[in-house]
Amino acid sequence: MVVWCKNNAALLPCVLVIWSSAAFIVSYIFAVLEGHVVAFVPYISDTGTCIPESGVFGFMISVTAMLGAATMYARYKIIQAQNVRISFLSYWFNLTSLLIGILGCIGMGIVASFQETSVTTVHDVGALLTFICGIAYIFLQSIITFKACPQWSKKGTCYIRMTISVISIIALFPMIICASFDGMKFYRCEVGEEPSPYHQASAVCEWIVAFGFVTFFLTYIKEFQAVTLKITTEIQDDF
Repeated sequence: MVVWCKNNAALLPCVLVIWSSAAFIVSYIFAVLEGHVVAFVPYISDTGTCIPESGVFGFMISVTAMLGAATMYARYKIIQAQNVRISFLSYWFNLTSLLIGILGCIGMGIVASFQETSVTTVHDVGALLTFICGIAYIFLQSIITFKACPQWSKKGTCYIRMTISVISIIALFPMIICASFDGMKFYRCEVGEEPSPYHQASAVCEWIVAFGFVTFFLTYIKEFQAVTLKITTEIQDDF
């Protein structure tokens, strides 16, 4: 972790990757130990529905959403600066990618604020917004990475990011389809009851997509090490 964080702006994606991974894992451990979910791949939202893990889940996912938005904005500014030196991308393409990513972060905030069993419709809309916009964001960023090659990115990074994007896209469809067949309902761990195959298949795909996002942002760390971010303040003359 020290090596990842020591140079320039690399701290931002590094903290995002570690914090978001911890948010998923800690909530899962709490939920399993309390007997609220099955140990074999529950829905991510299922691990943050019951007390006490709901408080941990809501807090950590909210922070993840903010860190994600900050990292996306930093990435937007980096591409903008690179594009000034060597033009390789439309301004609108970069901006569109950022706005879609921010929508995904808003969806994550909705998921954290509205629990699955209390406001189900709002929670499900937030979850769909998170996954669909998140996948769209990493796919657009993969295209940008290819366009920036070889001046600002390496071929290996291009292929890694596109592979993560494709795997996430492939996992998205069975996640939604199986969830619709299962009714997208919360499964509580009860003696003698087992989640349906549709539930388990959808949950597996959901975890694949979630850690696809984590892995994608992990690839940002090396690039952010070569970047310095500064906040400047300008006072207007008519203040």
